[in-house]
Amino acid sequence: MNTQHMTHSLWHDTAALRARATRRQLFGSTASGIGSLALASLLARDARSSLTPATEAVVPGLAGLPHHEPKAKRVVMLWQGGGPSHVDLFDPKQVIRERAGEDIPESVRGATRLSTMSSGYAKWPCVPSIKPFKKYGKAGIEMSELLPAIGGIADELCLVRSMHTEAVNHAPGVTFFMTGSQVPGRPSMGAWLSYGLGCETDNLPAFVVMTSSDKEKTCGQLFFDYYWGSGFLSSRYQGVKFRNSGDPVPYLANPPGVSREGRRRLLDDLAAMNAAHLADAGDPEIDTRIAQYEMAYRMQASVPELVDFSDEPQYVLDRYGPDVHTKGSFAYNCLVTRRLLERGVRFVQLMHAGWDQHSNLFTHLEVQCRDTQGPSAALVLDLKERGMLDDTLVAWGGEFGRTPFGQGDPASPKGRDHFGRAFSWWLAGGGVKPGHVYGATDDYAWNITADPVHVHDMQATIMHLAGIDHERLTFRYQGRQFRLTDVHGHVVRGILA
Repeated sequence: MNTQHMTHSLWHDTAALRARATRRQLFGSTASGIGSLALASLLARDARSSLTPATEAVVPGLAGLPHHEPKAKRVVMLWQGGGPSHVDLFDPKQVIRERAGEDIPESVRGATRLSTMSSGYAKWPCVPSIKPFKKYGKAGIEMSELLPAIGGIADELCLVRSMHTEAVNHAPGVTFFMTGSQVPGRPSMGAWLSYGLGCETDNLPAFVVMTSSDKEKTCGQLFFDYYWGSGFLSSRYQGVKFRNSGDPVPYLANPPGVSREGRRRLLDDLAAMNAAHLADAGDPEIDTRIAQYEMAYRMQASVPELVDFSDEPQYVLDRYGPDVHTKGSFAYNCLVTRRLLERGVRFVQLMHAGWDQHSNLFTHLEVQCRDTQGPSAALVLDLKERGMLDDTLVAWGGEFGRTPFGQGDPASPKGRDHFGRAFSWWLAGGGVKPGHVYGATDDYAWNITADPVHVHDMQATIMHLAGIDHERLTFRYQGRQFRLTDVHGHVVRGILA
């Protein structure tokens, strides 16, 4: 080929690529808008390997996954936003009670990183738990009297008292657990699971998110979309957020004069148009848009039945508590969660705000426990009665704990600050050891003295229980392989059944 012909060919190819890039930008922004309004379905098929429109809903995950037999076919994240106080709820310390008002020794505090609200304190007064602890279940697990319902399922729980994180503020702390980085932009855990394992239901997404808050709205923290985002993965893997008022998702009902058959014909025509655009532009996000339309259509039929509790026995409704019929409440979301899991949803992320008790610990912690601990326990019992707990992992926790010292006036502290050096989580079902306490802290609930569990370790363990080797599920982006646990994390064998 002569030089002139090579130059002309190169110019032609470059011009074509530029034109195609422009189309991709157009379709990409359009797909993003539709994704937020028309339900970003999470049909887990590797968009990089095919340009065939994804009109089917039940699709497998990546080849070779799961890496091993999963213990947990489904995962529920009961996220308690704001930082539940381990000192008051899960980690009893007699020394703090005996030395109430005395400073926690410097030898204990060391160089612990604290938030700017308390890092400059001159006094560090011990503040004991606001209620006594008691032993629950045959296992005799000690927890606060504020948690009688959770205590009632103590023999199903694996209580981890040795969680720790580097994060000292809310958004970085939540982002760290959900995505593996304190900086937004990476895929969330639910997105990774959807990407790797696929979707098992043809009428609902693989990954659903619901949010709620304490009735008093004491916590000003927001739940950002990137907590359930897909990051650099295709947007088909992001969580589908159910709204907490009105219809769970927009546009469930057809407009006046539009029948379901008419909607079907319209979507078929749109799919054909989008398929033509996909063949021309080669942009996987167009494939995602086709899938989004299809899932939205199917959810028009599946979601109304999902949130209709008329077939639930009264004793089940009573178990979830008086708020179970209040849309957007934690109780309502917990019951919807069980119904989602029954219908094949793989990952449900409930996010409840209200645990940020800087100045209202002695009044609001009890309220928060009353609103959340009953529904949390009800979900576990519900799953057990239906034979689903053994292969469903339920995880309960927040981004960090609260300081063993009081916040505010040292003579009369009203709350506790953020504390990431040691805090507690609990898990149930899905392959974890029941009736078990893992890890320990010192006499001040400050330093971990046995079996530390880092955020990345918990991520690795959840992935392991779902059948995934966290080191092998990766995605190449910006020149390197990324994974949920970054370059860290070890499976916590001591909590596995």
